[in-house]
Amino acid sequence: MAIAHIAVLSAALSALLILPCAATILITGGSADLRRLLTRHGRRELRAEHLLERSSSRRPARRYRRRIIDRGPRGRADRAYRRLDRSLRGSDTSARLASLRPPAIEQIAFDLRRLDHQRRSGPGLNSEVYQAAVMTAYDTRLCLACRCLGITEYLEKLEGVELDLERVRVEGLLEAAGLVLRHEAGPAV
Repeated sequence: MAIAHIAVLSAALSALLILPCAATILITGGSADLRRLLTRHGRRELRAEHLLERSSSRRPARRYRRRIIDRGPRGRADRAYRRLDRSLRGSDTSARLASLRPPAIEQIAFDLRRLDHQRRSGPGLNSEVYQAAVMTAYDTRLCLACRCLGITEYLEKLEGVELDLERVRVEGLLEAAGLVLRHEAGPAV
């Protein structure tokens, strides 16, 4: 009895799946298309046609790849860029940067307060990359402030816990020299 039920259910399921396909083929095509779908030879013909359509729609494969070379801008601007590039090749930018005037101590103090606020409560407290960038900028500004005030520091040479201790020492010396490094939480007006 159970086997008969399984056979009937299988036949009903097959009919439900095949009937819409067969009806569509009869409506759109004809009996020849139905024959091609239902016979082994017809399915082989359909596969061959499908492969032929796919191969004709594709572009032929190239046997070599074109090398893409970025030649930069063209014309008058091209000559200007090449001239600028040639003039910068021989120059030492580090010596030129060292000869520039350092920023004013007020600007350095403002940057130190801003960076201190960002490192303590910035938006990227969970981001290690952001924290490292802020700490590097903060240390650079501490070095600039020390150079302006004539304080010796060793921030560039140290790493890890020694760097943290040197940072605290330098902050104390800068505050003793009169530089305000942190915003004071005053009464709201």
